[in-house]
Amino acid sequence: MINKLKSKEKSMQNLIIFFVITAAAGLATGLTDTVFGNYLKEVYDVTTTQRGLIEAPRELPGLLCLVIISALSFLGDIRIAVIAQILSVIGTMVLGFFTPPFAIMLVFLFILSSGQHIYMPLCDSIFLAINPDQDKIGKRMGQYKSIHTAFILLAGVIAFVGFRFGFLSFNTEVKISFIISGVFFIVAAILLYVLIVRRKEKIIERKFRLNLDRDYKYYYILSAVHGAQKQVMLVFGPWVLIKILQKQTDTIALLTIIGSFVGIFFLRALGKWIDKFGIKKLLYWDALSFIIVYFLYGLVTWGLDTNFLPYAGWPVLIVGIMFVLDRISMNMGMVRILYLKSIAKKPEDITSSLSTGISLDHFITIGFAAVAGFVWDKLGPQYVFFCTALLSFINVYIAKKVKIPKTL
Repeated sequence: MINKLKSKEKSMQNLIIFFVITAAAGLATGLTDTVFGNYLKEVYDVTTTQRGLIEAPRELPGLLCLVIISALSFLGDIRIAVIAQILSVIGTMVLGFFTPPFAIMLVFLFILSSGQHIYMPLCDSIFLAINPDQDKIGKRMGQYKSIHTAFILLAGVIAFVGFRFGFLSFNTEVKISFIISGVFFIVAAILLYVLIVRRKEKIIERKFRLNLDRDYKYYYILSAVHGAQKQVMLVFGPWVLIKILQKQTDTIALLTIIGSFVGIFFLRALGKWIDKFGIKKLLYWDALSFIIVYFLYGLVTWGLDTNFLPYAGWPVLIVGIMFVLDRISMNMGMVRILYLKSIAKKPEDITSSLSTGISLDHFITIGFAAVAGFVWDKLGPQYVFFCTALLSFINVYIAKKVKIPKTL
């Protein structure tokens, strides 16, 4: 009994350490993602088509995620996560201390993105492995995701204050926002190593595995559709503000702050809703949120692009609201993760399936970015959003088809 209590206490301590790691990684990621669109526009003056094509080196690591994680699988998830943070440190520090030629910048963007994408499936699988409260999985995941979002918010605050009052700038040789990001990636790497020591994890040889089990097909389809939805959220939604409305970094940062603030409470509530209403109903909510947001985004963007709507006043407010709602909708991704856990045949399937899903996600992401950039320039930006809204009806079909076990 005493040993069981001590084990429970140690597991809770490990979970707290993981929450701190989540905070550090969230702040570091937020400081790069919040400002990256403006960085490309202000430092390299990229066009919309170029912006779409740049997503290839940025998202290619996600496509290669399965291969990289599988090749390193003998190290274990947490050790691979340490390597991921180190790659992120290298990428952010080079972009922070230097302004390299465009082609060289893409190389270090690839390195930074490799670290971020390798860590994506690992952070979720690590959480699922160390969470001591399996009977409260939704609540705990809500806490974990809300901590990540809270520090994305903090990153937005730092970016907003810094760029608004001149503490941060892209007109200087050293990009301080990237340097701060690199420091927190280092903190995350150190704490992950602490977690390795505390858990006394040994290096175990594991086989390279591409998990294409048919039982996971719906999860993979959801991951593929998410690739297109995510690209709109990360690239083309902000591009309406940056390109069409000519908004600066502080505006994007402020909207990120608002989205993250709402997201903190939304995620905690979402975790409780999953435990209360079940995964299937939440998958329906997930689908409808994307359809509504992208349809409205398309309508407003059509009005702006045809000069039917003014470039000031309430249309700008509507675009800002869509930006925030889009980010809140992305928080529904935890429902997909818990759906995967509910159908996993064995624990090791989770990491391999998450990695496979990330790779499928990014296969769609890379192609969609290039096509959407072309569509934006040649046909009009509204069609990017309308097409994504139509694509999101696939989520409704999946929500109808999936069968969820009674227990997680």
